[in-house]
Parts: sequence; structure tokens; C-alpha cells
Amino acid sequence: MRSEQLPHRRLNRLTGEWVLVSPQRMKRPWQGERKPAAHADRPAHDPDCYLCPGNERMGGTTNPEYSGTHVFANDFPALLSEEAGSREDGLLRQEPARGEARVICYSPDHSSTLARMDDAQRLEVVEGWCAQSMELGQRWAHVEIFENKGAMMGASSPHPHGQVWAGDFIPTIVEREDRCQRDHTEETGSPLLGDVLAAELEAGERIVAQNADWVALVPHWAAWPFETLVLPREQIARLEDIAAPARASLAAVLGKLLHAYDALFDTDFPYSMGWHGAPHALGEDTAHWWLHAHFYPPLLRSADIRKHMVGFELLAETQRDLTPEAAAARLKEVLP
Repeated sequence: MRSEQLPHRRLNRLTGEWVLVSPQRMKRPWQGERKPAAHADRPAHDPDCYLCPGNERMGGTTNPEYSGTHVFANDFPALLSEEAGSREDGLLRQEPARGEARVICYSPDHSSTLARMDDAQRLEVVEGWCAQSMELGQRWAHVEIFENKGAMMGASSPHPHGQVWAGDFIPTIVEREDRCQRDHTEETGSPLLGDVLAAELEAGERIVAQNADWVALVPHWAAWPFETLVLPREQIARLEDIAAPARASLAAVLGKLLHAYDALFDTDFPYSMGWHGAPHALGEDTAHWWLHAHFYPPLLRSADIRKHMVGFELLAETQRDLTPEAAAARLKEVLP
């Protein structure tokens, strides 16, 4: 067996965690869970959808007849402005978490997705992301912008939408990325993800889509089967720092990537995605930060077989079967 097909571990430079890669397991038979493939056969407007224009949401609020992206305060927020009390009892510690949460409806079209929008429509979503980061970052320590797409990823509605959670703390994973990027910059004098991007561009084998301003790639340390990382070619700390031309080209590269996802298994591809920019609590201390988006799709072998993070993954360390190189090759094969 060739060495690249033997079990090995890869270091996630952003988090400091290891990933076990076991390529030989792709040959194992599957008699586990199968989920029916998701196909978008929804109407443009669903009178029962609480995100469609003109419909009433839970609690009695009526959505306006919006025609583009629409943002509103989440009716069931995970963070509130009220402050809970702190508590420390020996090893048992509790601290307050304040913030606010919003919903971003990408489109009034209930049947649409970010993948099926055109570049102009996707650009409006990008502009919405940037505006939310800038506004909420003025009063909160960190702004997390994300999307859970598809019932498989826990989306409570099929209407195309994402979320914004802004809080007075830096979340664990973002803090870990901050520390790893800062350590690398202090040791080398250059940003971690800038060096990673240069190495990935030189290797070439994990690049999925790119243009003048952005690169979408399967990272060397990818955990999920078709996980991707979207990076600007030049250092940008936060979403609001993206210049107008690069916002348009971001919409374009996202279109290529998301079309490839849908074409891979001929399905409405589920994923969780989110933006990581420099926490606003850092102020101007951002020389080590490089804005990036993570895409974490669960599908593994087909539209109805997904990757489960269980067993060894929960109890020891993350493990994957399909190599990142094989995943990137398969995505490139179906690029539009």
C-alpha cells in the first residue's frame, strides 16, 4: 500500500489539534444510517413559513414585504442583553454571557439557496454580512456570522437564511484560533494563514476554486469529508474591511464552490458555515489575523450517507477516511 494511503495524522494549524486520516477505511461496507437526498422543490412563497415576506412570525410580528436580504432580531435568541450572575464554587465556575442574535434572510424566494442565487444576489448577502459585523462589532467582543443549511445540519427552516450571534466574550474556538495565529506571527513575523495559503497555492492539489481576490480550498487538516476554507489572497482582518471589488469577487467564488457542492451528489448540499474574523475586542491588534470562512458539510459517500462525529471522534480525536486531496479532486471535477 502506498504511504499516502496508510493511516497518518495531520496538525490543524489554526487550532493546534490533530486529525487522524485513515484512507484505507473508504473501502469498508456501509449498512448504517441513510438519509433521503434533499432536493429543492419548494414554492417561491410558503404561507406557513415564518421567514417568508408578509408572513407572521412566532410572537405576532409580521415580516415586511422585503425584496432582498432582510435582517431582524431573533425571536428565540441564544444571547440576551440581561446579565446573569457570576458564581465560583471551588472547581465549579460560572460567568455571565451577554449579547444579541439576529436572523439574515438571504432572499424573499423560499425555494432559493445561496448556491442558486446569481452573483448580484449573493453580493447583497455579502454586503449584509459586512454590515452586521461592522455594526455589532462596535458594542460586542465578537460577532459570529454563520449558516446552518439543511435539516441534516439542524436548520429549523428551509428558507434561505443565516444567523448572527454577537456576544461580550470571545468564543472558545475563535480564542483558540486567535492564540495559534498570534503565536505563529510572534515566532515567524508573518500571519499564519498567509503562510498556509502560500503553501497551499504552491502545492495546488487542494485548491478547489479561485479568482483574483479569493481562494477556496480543502485544508490539509480538514476534518469533515468535503470541508473547505475560503481565504482572501491579501490579509484582511474582518468582514467590514473587504473592499468593494473584493466583495463582488467573494460572491463569485462562493458561487463556484457552492455549485460544486450541489453537483457533487446531485443534491441540495447541506453544510454549516461561518466567518472567523478578528474579534472586535482586540481593537487594532489584528496583525496576526487573516479573515476566513469555514464550510463543514456532513455528506461522505453519497447524498444519503453522512459523516458522524462519534466514538473515537468524541472520545479521542477527530478522524476522517477520505483524504483532503481526494475531496478537492472530486469537487474540482464538478466545478461549473
